[in-house]
Amino acid sequence: SQPSCHLLLTGPDAWKTVFPQCGGRSQSPVNIVTKKSVKDERLTPLQYDGYQEASEVLLKNNGHTVQLDLPPGIVISGGQLAANYKALQLHLHWGKDGSPGSEHTIDGEQFPMEMHIVHIKENYNSLSQAAEDPSGIAVLGFFFEESASENKKYSSLVDALKRIVRPSSNATLPGISLEMLIPPQSSLEKYFRYDGSLTTPGCAEAVIWTLFESTIPLSGSQLSAFWQLQFPEGEEMVQNYRPVQPLNSRRVLYSKGSAVLVSWVLLVTSLLLPTV
Repeated sequence: SQPSCHLLLTGPDAWKTVFPQCGGRSQSPVNIVTKKSVKDERLTPLQYDGYQEASEVLLKNNGHTVQLDLPPGIVISGGQLAANYKALQLHLHWGKDGSPGSEHTIDGEQFPMEMHIVHIKENYNSLSQAAEDPSGIAVLGFFFEESASENKKYSSLVDALKRIVRPSSNATLPGISLEMLIPPQSSLEKYFRYDGSLTTPGCAEAVIWTLFESTIPLSGSQLSAFWQLQFPEGEEMVQNYRPVQPLNSRRVLYSKGSAVLVSWVLLVTSLLLPTV
């Protein structure tokens, strides 16, 4: 079930008064400290079935983010996931006026935007049903970085944002595949893994998180297009991310393919360099 937009606007600190699990010990997002993450040789590349299939999808303003409802037949497996997981939807979190807006952070660094592709175990029929299972949900997380040129693969999605400015509005996008929206599959072998929660109320601690090292480029104008959307009361839809939560006793694992200490330092350094 979707949280009320009023509750979301009161701020994340208030969530646990209505949804006690939002104050739990395995909450998301988290800050990933790369030097404390643990290499796990069993974290092999995932398998992506149906990610290549282009179809008509529904893009909507659900009152607190942009959501893309996904068709049946998209399934991930492998990589030490507990089962096969079918995709339901993807959504995004972003900042404001050039300030970053990812939910997860890497060594304290926040990215301009973060995309979550939400999957549930194949035998479940809804997110709420999957949320009752401690490993019922698998979310793939992707970070965005600002690029000098536009990402043409995102053109139709970004262009459609002006049609969903108001909450509950939607737009149909033809010919969209998940493969178009994520980095090349050959670069997806490097990722972080930890057990956490949904990042909106009720914050169910039922999520296997996979966060990829390879980023998605979007131009400054493409990123700023998201800021034109509106919350239910007419305010601009910005900074729609939950702050990082304590890791507590959890471990963050990283995959066999990750050159984790070098690559994130290089990436963060490149993001801090001035653009011409």
